[in-house]
Amino acid sequence: MPGQSVSKQTLQRLPTYLSYLKGLQGDSKHISATAIAEALNINHVVVRKDLASISSSGRPKVGYVREDLIRELEAFLGYDNAQDAVLVGAGRLGKALLAYEGFVEYGLNIVAGFDTDPLAVNTEVGGKRILPMDRLEDLCRRMKVRIGIITVPGEHAQAVCSLLIKSGILAVWNFSNVHLDVPEGILVQNENMAVPLAILSNHLKERFSTK
Repeated sequence: MPGQSVSKQTLQRLPTYLSYLKGLQGDSKHISATAIAEALNINHVVVRKDLASISSSGRPKVGYVREDLIRELEAFLGYDNAQDAVLVGAGRLGKALLAYEGFVEYGLNIVAGFDTDPLAVNTEVGGKRILPMDRLEDLCRRMKVRIGIITVPGEHAQAVCSLLIKSGILAVWNFSNVHLDVPEGILVQNENMAVPLAILSNHLKERFSTK
């Protein structure tokens, strides 16, 4: 059986493989690691090792049964087992995330939003209720929520993070622009919008500088 522990780099690539496989058109039953690598412009050795770490169903000269590989990827990534989450910060970004229906496909279910703004509290976005902050800890503990999403301004992010951890949260998806200090055993995934923007800007700069 493949090992259940993979590197962070592999984990970051697996959703890309899954999206590609699910988007394939036609009646092709089998898919090879080489074909996936060529389509995604990734080294075929890397793709083969990534898939071998989560699946043992590949066959030489045949590849993988596409539907089986999709199921294996979904199971490994947890997409077939929805994880409940709460979101703190019902501003424009927070509301956009609350309204996004695609999270269900990736095994994420935002059960509620939280905010201090009296105009936002007790309203609904995308069928999700926005609640006052004083209800956060009770809801998280009662529903055993383990994922917290932070979409508050940077100056409030650490306090919100600490409250989430106090409420039993074990993993934080951080959309603020600050570094969060957390105890050992708490996972923080940062979404810094400046990073992909810098990559895009640098790519354009290099392209135009060669002309």
